[in-house]
Amino acid sequence: MNISIIIPALNEAANLPALLAQLAPLRERGAQLLVADGGSTDGSPELLADLAQWLPAPRGRARQMNAGAAQATREVLWFVHADSQLPEQADALISAALAGGQHCWGRFDLRISGRPWLLKVVAQLINWRSRLTGIATGDQGIFVLRSTFESMGGFADLPLMEDVELTARLRHISKPACIRERLTTSGRRWETRGLWRTIFLMWRLRWAYWRGVPIEQIAEAYL
Repeated sequence: MNISIIIPALNEAANLPALLAQLAPLRERGAQLLVADGGSTDGSPELLADLAQWLPAPRGRARQMNAGAAQATREVLWFVHADSQLPEQADALISAALAGGQHCWGRFDLRISGRPWLLKVVAQLINWRSRLTGIATGDQGIFVLRSTFESMGGFADLPLMEDVELTARLRHISKPACIRERLTTSGRRWETRGLWRTIFLMWRLRWAYWRGVPIEQIAEAYL
């Protein structure tokens, strides 16, 4: 399956070179590489424009990913965060996961980089929760058939939890294909904000979301 890889970015010059280097072999194998830029001022669009197709997009992760999806031409959409490190042959893993028509979407298991050992526990809990609930987060590298994504209207225009909202809808169409090979995401959020503080904050925000607290209030608490 041919894949369009969509990366929402905003001032990610420190992370994008490594990710785009990892994605170069996939691009050579026919993947379309789209960076939906929300108005970076760090020079990344000019410095890295030869490594991917850059698209100006309205700021906001959901809006940026929708803008990238609108320009995608391949059969599968894969949404990847700029601070991700990918498993080898990720494109082949996605194609195998979607082959046969049993699944129309999926995600990878997660690893969180960083010094605190507890990040390994956090990642494992995220993976278990995802398998149990059928919900995925953007850090897990959500992929979906483009036809399915378009039929659902894409990501909801939310300032936060757009990944949870989308996958909650997707699970009613099919169970997620859960790839056990791990995609690594940066632990910078946990390390800079405090490990326990971030863990409790994320669980509190997720609980508030499921209770129906207005998303604007949740976004304010996150910031």
